[in-house]
Amino acid sequence: MNITLEQAEKAIAAAKRKAASIDTKMNIAIVDAGANLVAFARMDGAWLGSLDISIKKAKTARFFDMNTGIVGELSQPGGSLYNIEHSNNGLITFPGGIPIKNAKDEIIGAIGVSGSSVENDHAVAGAGAETI
Repeated sequence: MNITLEQAEKAIAAAKRKAASIDTKMNIAIVDAGANLVAFARMDGAWLGSLDISIKKAKTARFFDMNTGIVGELSQPGGSLYNIEHSNNGLITFPGGIPIKNAKDEIIGAIGVSGSSVENDHAVAGAGAETI
C-alpha cells in the first residue's frame, strides 16, 4: 500500500504548522512505499541546500524502514552500517527522516525534513508522520 497524495498533503500541512510554531522554515518531502517523491513543500525562505537533503532523508527512512537518526547511529566508524551513506546515490544519516505508517502499522511512505537543527528537523518530521 502507498501513501496517497491526500495523505501526503495532510502530512506536509501538519509539518508546516509545527515548523511555524517553532519559528523555522523547512523543506518537507514525502515519498511513497517505493521511495518515489509524492509531495514536496519549500517554505518561503527555507534554505535551498536543504531541498535535496529533505528528499534524501525521506528516501533513506523508506529504504531502511527506520528513522534516519538510527541509521546514523549504526553508520558511525566501527558500526554495522559504516559508510552506508555512500550507497543509493547518497543517503542522509542524521535525524529528520521518518517512515510513515498507516492504521494497520504498515509502512506506506516516509517524510524527510531539513532546514534547521537536526532536533527541529526530527520534531517537524514527527508532526507530519503522526498525522497519518
